Amino acid sequence: MKNNFRNKLYIWLSIILAVALFFSVFNFIRKGENHDSGTSQEEARGSLATFAKLAKNILDNRGREMTFLILLQNNMEIRPGGGFIGSFAIIKTKGEDIVSYEVHDTGNFDERIPDTSPMPYPMGEIFGISAWKLRDSNYSPDFKVNAEKAMEFYYLGKGLEQFDGVIALNVSVLEKILEITGPIELEGFPGIYDSKNVLINLEKQVEIDFEGQGITRGDRKQVLGTFFKELLKKIGDFSILDKTRLFKVITGELENKNIQLYFKDYDLQKIAQEADWTGEVDKIWDDDYLMAVDANLGAYKSDYFVRRSMDYFIDFSGEKPKATLRLKYNHTAKEKNWFTKDYQSYLRIYVPEGSELVYFDGAVDEPRTGSDLGKTYFGGLIKVETGKEKTIEIAYNLPEKISYENYALKIQKQSGLNDILVKITVKTGDGQAKVVESIMSKNAIIEDLK
Repeated sequence: MKNNFRNKLYIWLSIILAVALFFSVFNFIRKGENHDSGTSQEEARGSLATFAKLAKNILDNRGREMTFLILLQNNMEIRPGGGFIGSFAIIKTKGEDIVSYEVHDTGNFDERIPDTSPMPYPMGEIFGISAWKLRDSNYSPDFKVNAEKAMEFYYLGKGLEQFDGVIALNVSVLEKILEITGPIELEGFPGIYDSKNVLINLEKQVEIDFEGQGITRGDRKQVLGTFFKELLKKIGDFSILDKTRLFKVITGELENKNIQLYFKDYDLQKIAQEADWTGEVDKIWDDDYLMAVDANLGAYKSDYFVRRSMDYFIDFSGEKPKATLRLKYNHTAKEKNWFTKDYQSYLRIYVPEGSELVYFDGAVDEPRTGSDLGKTYFGGLIKVETGKEKTIEIAYNLPEKISYENYALKIQKQSGLNDILVKITVKTGDGQAKVVESIMSKNAIIEDLK
């Protein structure tokens, strides 16, 4: 019985894994024209229990066919919900089997969508286009909103499938998988693909290197099929230990939002919500809150090189609680080229509803204030030169209900970003300061600052 369940569990994981490997690579190439070892046993059991519940509902559903929309996101070009959606896939499952799958180029599909939806600010101004389409549908930091918007655009494009759920996958999942499989060499293609270079090397092979190898432009993407074949061969030889590592990778990628889930079925969605795998903004949290959200509008893969850190200072010594956020961007690329250039992003800071902006330093446009997802946000367009650092500083008054005596902070991480160094300083009414520093790899609640 246990072996049967374990087999079903790994079949379900392999569905996600196959999509993450094959279709996420398609995402950035077509656009191109954890639990770690320190995971506690309690956390591991919790993740296993969640997968067991999902597997039971998806695999043992009385033979009913289920259809999933897979959003394939290239987080080397970050968007609020993960990465640029260069492709999407439709997968049909029945019990333990994948019945069918198909891949669509999002740009081609978008031509079927009428020009009736205006672009959110400032995408229309930056891109010089007026109509919002599927490729840019993940403009919210809340995945449930993005999933519903993606389905809306799909049906506007006369899509016929009725989806049971939506899964978003960021291409950086591939790096984690190669940490398990080890390096891959491809017959007919030079070089070695490993966890540190796979994203750039595949992109470079398709965009540049093929020209010096006697490969025609029409055949330049053959490297993808060769790569995937070799990868599946390695995965097929996985030991039990490797399967355990795979489980940790998949759960880790769910926790850090590189994989996000949405189900129409209430019970399935609730299971995923309880595990914090749905990528939703917390609309219930009633204390201090912070989420920094970038949207790369430069059309290059510069997020591969951009490193971020966050310094958050809360001052309770004045009449009103005041927050100051300093976001440092370090563009580590050495030069502008086919892959990267100066970084341009529309930055939004989500904070407690009712917060009042004092100043927004570092934006190249007039900052905006708005309301979304039960939060107040401050937004500004920022630019960071290649090879340079830039600090954005935003100050605002927090609602008076947020007090030092009952202080707690929830920080939510944007899907697709690297780990971020966070420093939090709380200045008490008597002038003393409490400091906490950590690496933010997933959503976090900080309550030990009193």
